[in-house]
Amino acid sequence: MAIFHFTWDLEHFSYVEEGLTGHGGWRIFARCIASSFLFLVGFSLVLAHGRTIRWRKFLLRLGQIVAGALAVTVATLFATPNSFVFFGILHHIALASLLGLAFLRLPAFVTAACGILVVAAPSFVSLPGFDSRWLAWIGWFSDKMPLSNDLVPIFPFFGAVLIGIAAGRIATGRDLVAAMRELNPRLRRLAPLGVAGRHALIIYLLHQPLLFGLVALFTLVAPPDREAIFGRDCRNACLASQDAAFCTAYCGCAERRLKEEDLFDVLLQNDAGPDEMTRIRQITTACSFETAEPPAAPQTNDPAGR
Repeated sequence: MAIFHFTWDLEHFSYVEEGLTGHGGWRIFARCIASSFLFLVGFSLVLAHGRTIRWRKFLLRLGQIVAGALAVTVATLFATPNSFVFFGILHHIALASLLGLAFLRLPAFVTAACGILVVAAPSFVSLPGFDSRWLAWIGWFSDKMPLSNDLVPIFPFFGAVLIGIAAGRIATGRDLVAAMRELNPRLRRLAPLGVAGRHALIIYLLHQPLLFGLVALFTLVAPPDREAIFGRDCRNACLASQDAAFCTAYCGCAERRLKEEDLFDVLLQNDAGPDEMTRIRQITTACSFETAEPPAAPQTNDPAGR
């Protein structure tokens, strides 16, 4: 988690290429991190409340998570207002903890089947109306999701919680947890790592502000060459369909126009609002037309060109 967020910070401040953490292996890495968190949420629900729901402890933990989720929303609303976290991992854990209670008494195979259906649903269901912040927290049912630095909707991620509940039921029902405890003497040297496990919420809330602040301070010492980064990313994208001469002129036009309208830094920081993104697309489209060479006049045998 810390590795991913540190890389995201480097991308935010333009030390690495734009979009790095949102594609390919980094995107898979992020999904695995979120899914592992939520699997453990489900597994832990069984360990803590599998026999009987201890409401006092449950509500105390729930209140801590809700407070942390609100803190993340407020902090990101000030730091990145156009892409603030309105339903991130902590928001999901809070709601999933409540929903998960309904599955604690169901047979493990039923809960696991429900989990698989929740994970698969966004791949088969398309609901364009779910492209707003009011509904996007329910699931990835639209190709145009609202911009957010951390969006963890119920579909598909609640599926990981349900699978964790099913795994917890199987582990406790077959005494696998007791068997795992027998490994504790052999793992005694790793006991200090348990401190992180017991204070995971505090670590989650503090690590990103600290990493973000450190990278922000580093920009004062060695600021990134944003022009070079923009030029590289622009040319790489452009060369997929155009020649080098066109891409050099096009990217130069786009950089100049974006700076003239104070949109250059906003674009590189990945925090452009809907209106700003519309204007950015208009600028890049205009530069594309301006850079394109006019079609050559048709060849003719008439020396006068008639």
